[in-house]
Amino acid sequence: MAGDALIVIVTSFLLALPSATAIGKVCGNAGNYTANGRYRSNLDSLAAALPANTSSSPQLFANATAGQAPDAVYALALCRGDLTGNLTGCSACVNGSLQYARRACPYAKAASVYDDNCLIGYSSANILVPAYNATRDTSTLFDYWNSMTIAGNGTLVAAHVDDLLTQTAQQAASSPRRFVTAYMDGSSNAVIPTLYSLAQCTPDLSAGDCLACLQRILGLLNATTSVSLGGRVLLLRCNFRFENNMFFDGAQMTQIRPSSGAPAPPPPSPTTNKGSGVKPWVIAVSVAPPVAVVAFCFILYNRRQRRRFRRGRSKLRQKHPRNNLKGDELDWEMETELSEFSVFDFHQILEATDNFSEENKLGEGGFGPVYKGQFPDGTEIAVKRLASHSGQGFVEFKNEVQLIAKLQHTNLVRLLGCCSQGEEKILVYEYLPNKSLDFFIFDENRKSLLDWKKRLAIIEGIAEGLLYLHKHSRLRVIHRDLKPSNILLDSEMNPKISDFGLAKIFSSNNIEGSTTRRVVGTYGYMAPEYASEGIFSIKSDVFSFGVLILEILSGKRNSGNHDYGDFINILGYVSLSVYMYHVKSFFVVSYFFYNENKKCSSLL
Repeated sequence: MAGDALIVIVTSFLLALPSATAIGKVCGNAGNYTANGRYRSNLDSLAAALPANTSSSPQLFANATAGQAPDAVYALALCRGDLTGNLTGCSACVNGSLQYARRACPYAKAASVYDDNCLIGYSSANILVPAYNATRDTSTLFDYWNSMTIAGNGTLVAAHVDDLLTQTAQQAASSPRRFVTAYMDGSSNAVIPTLYSLAQCTPDLSAGDCLACLQRILGLLNATTSVSLGGRVLLLRCNFRFENNMFFDGAQMTQIRPSSGAPAPPPPSPTTNKGSGVKPWVIAVSVAPPVAVVAFCFILYNRRQRRRFRRGRSKLRQKHPRNNLKGDELDWEMETELSEFSVFDFHQILEATDNFSEENKLGEGGFGPVYKGQFPDGTEIAVKRLASHSGQGFVEFKNEVQLIAKLQHTNLVRLLGCCSQGEEKILVYEYLPNKSLDFFIFDENRKSLLDWKKRLAIIEGIAEGLLYLHKHSRLRVIHRDLKPSNILLDSEMNPKISDFGLAKIFSSNNIEGSTTRRVVGTYGYMAPEYASEGIFSIKSDVFSFGVLILEILSGKRNSGNHDYGDFINILGYVSLSVYMYHVKSFFVVSYFFYNENKKCSSLL
């Protein structure tokens, strides 16, 4: 008995310990739930799905709701933005944080946990309203500061730290994923050591709300905390951190340069000109204005010449088969009959999308956000702005432009043009008002808009587009990422295959290829030979098309928890059904032959 009691005590102590990297928790004041009540079961279902949903999201962010008031549970989870290459770590962090929250805040209806690699929060109140939580709610606030301080002039140190964090916050708010890592190099100035910083908001916040949220928590900096050797402040919707060691993957960090608090440069030594009766400052004042006017006119003239050159070059791209954009090393062939294809200036895209405003944002894809736009002539467009950190780099961008510009079919999305300027890589498509197929078939309310006749027409349209890619286009095209989110619907609900960034092109004689690089695409739709060995062919697309048909008919996602069981998806359910059908057929045939054999034996 004494041994059992000791085990209970030790187990209770271990369960009370935080996870390995948990840095803090905030137990809310929304009251408690009962051990076996509906709130508990709703929380269980969210906790089971949230880790996988977060790690499978391109933004490493997920939110969810379970149940109805007063037992409704609202939850969200966010992994640190540089964990894109460690999805298992993201999932494990969310799972461990959820378990820790339930141990550390037993039966509390609201709790938040902050880990080095992720954060989670759940509540009976609707914490999923982004703007409210970003600009007003402080109930989830947690802060931690290093007890060691940065040696030196406190005023200058504070000014440099403030510069670092303010600029990091501004860059995070303006980035598509609302995440940025940065550093301030201490080797070039004697004020501070090299410091590393991170700022992140949940990606469902607008740029303005993200910045407002970060500015609120930056307001906690004071004369003491701003000279700490590190620190972090976290809300459920935004957070920042700085340290004197690199605590993140530094592959994409940006350098922050001091803009205030730096020592003023020494004044120039006075100069005299004894051989002249005219003072040097008089010469400078007399010469400067005409020189400035000449320089201004020269710059204005060059700008006009460059604009004319760009316009002429844009027209040539539409008329001639070869285009060469040296500035971005774009060198591709456009066929002479592609009179509708255009190369747009970046300012045209900015005007059409109202500077990529949140109001015009249609959604977020794996390679970046998509915005609705409108040209002055009234033409509506969909603008795909490729994120600089996305997996779709220059090669995929060039591939998609070359490929879609040459493909002409009623069931393929039409590419109107592209834009490449500096880091910006943009594709301009025809605008399709009904969004993507997953917007309808997986929504309980919208799926009723698709009767069986319409679903059959969508399946046939996808099949026609796929047949064109595989057989009737001049080059054999394997899409490699066929799924509901890549099937767009026009105003009459006709399907159009989109997103050719991962497509592969073959001559008409080749039917199979393989990749020695990482397998790309979406695992729930990959053929087994492609997922395991990297071998892809037209059969790979046909496999994905089969999964797509099952989802259209059932209205269930291939991945996720459904009525088929906790460890089986829709493919497994169908495979099991087919297997059981064959087993049943086997027993029927066996029974038939057994009885026929008995009849024959009796006759003998």
